[in-house]
Amino acid sequence: MIKQITIVGTGLIGGSFALALKRSGWVGRIVGCDREAVLRQAKRRRAIDAGASDPGRAIAGSQVVVLATPIFGILDLMGRLAPALEPDALLTDVGSTKRAIVTRAHALFGAAAARRFLPGHPMAGKELGGIANADARLFEGAAWTVTPLPRQRLGSGRIGEYLGLVKRAGAHVVEMDAARHDRLMAWLSHLPQMLAVALGASLVEEFGGARDLRRVSGRQVREMTRTAASPYSVWRDIVWTNADHLSEALHRLEQRLGHLRENLKSPALREEFARANSLGKR
Repeated sequence: MIKQITIVGTGLIGGSFALALKRSGWVGRIVGCDREAVLRQAKRRRAIDAGASDPGRAIAGSQVVVLATPIFGILDLMGRLAPALEPDALLTDVGSTKRAIVTRAHALFGAAAARRFLPGHPMAGKELGGIANADARLFEGAAWTVTPLPRQRLGSGRIGEYLGLVKRAGAHVVEMDAARHDRLMAWLSHLPQMLAVALGASLVEEFGGARDLRRVSGRQVREMTRTAASPYSVWRDIVWTNADHLSEALHRLEQRLGHLRENLKSPALREEFARANSLGKR
């Protein structure tokens, strides 16, 4: 039975998961691991019951350890914490790409990987991170993707119990292969982020600090550039570990934009609108 969970990284995702568990009525103990200032804020928000800045101390006595840091941090912590975990503890993560993490899990746990590590990725977030922006309802209706390891059983044991808590937090569990996950995320998450960055940077370069820019900007621009406020420190790791799929997606989009540019006054533009309009009907 899961009586204690350690969340390493009590920012937006880790803090929101802690708040969601509390809100769901789960009565177990939540230990946070982060910088002291972050832990103090997490305690004030009653997201965690205790905290420790040292990961080795923070995981002591926990049946589940959730790694909720940027991806390079997850990869590093996996190696540091694997030898210190309780024998029956489950290590899991919330990283936005999965191939590098799955490879690391196999290298660290070997034949026991299917029992000791669960790769996960909640499809939820905000453009502004940190415990200050954590939200107990962040995962309501969201997909929580898991990319099972070979011979991993999701419906029983410690893994099944943990996924039950994920569902209590409001998410629904979706299974898929790690390679499929990363290619889909390149198109559904990482490409839109690059579009927001490109549009935001282009507007700044083209108009600078023009006072009338914000006053006449409509909802469409605000929605398309909202995530441009996301921190590079998070996206650096995501892009680095999914550069092949993201590069392919960017190339395909460049070709599509070129086609649009060349057909602004031709019937082909109508065809592109029709093709795009059909997305909402599927």
